[in-house]
Amino acid sequence: MQFMLLFSRQGKLRLQKWYVPLSDKERKKISRDLVQTILARKPKMCSFLEWRDLKIVYKRYASLYFCCAVEDQDNELITLEIIHRYVELLDKYFGSVCELDIIFNFEKAYFILDEFLLGGEAQETSKKNVLKAIEQADLLQELVTAPPNSDLEVQVQKLKTDF
Repeated sequence: MQFMLLFSRQGKLRLQKWYVPLSDKERKKISRDLVQTILARKPKMCSFLEWRDLKIVYKRYASLYFCCAVEDQDNELITLEIIHRYVELLDKYFGSVCELDIIFNFEKAYFILDEFLLGGEAQETSKKNVLKAIEQADLLQELVTAPPNSDLEVQVQKLKTDF
């Protein structure tokens, strides 16, 4: 995978993850061009398109478009499955994810994506394992920010036994 973009129906970029080195100017131009191209397509049209030397795979969920660019020889259906799996992970974490969840918790959305994809390749296919890693990271963050001698010390022991 070259990159993943999440954008709204109004064309606002909500999340972007690039797995290839490009300048900011190139990224902005690609993002602008792709968002315009995808938003101009009719709802009944195919979710795959050839664009430059890449295949673009996108899917709309509620008010968000999830868009991935893959190499010409990569499988579009696997990419569509990766998009769907990411949406399922966001749904499980946020409880029916919406655009506002991504806007106000973008760092969590990036973290979930990073737990799922590494270098543009799926590193963990199990939703359960990804969600467990996210839960442990959340617990660790709570421990770091909690006042000393709080009831989180019990959870520290649980966290240690999980590892």
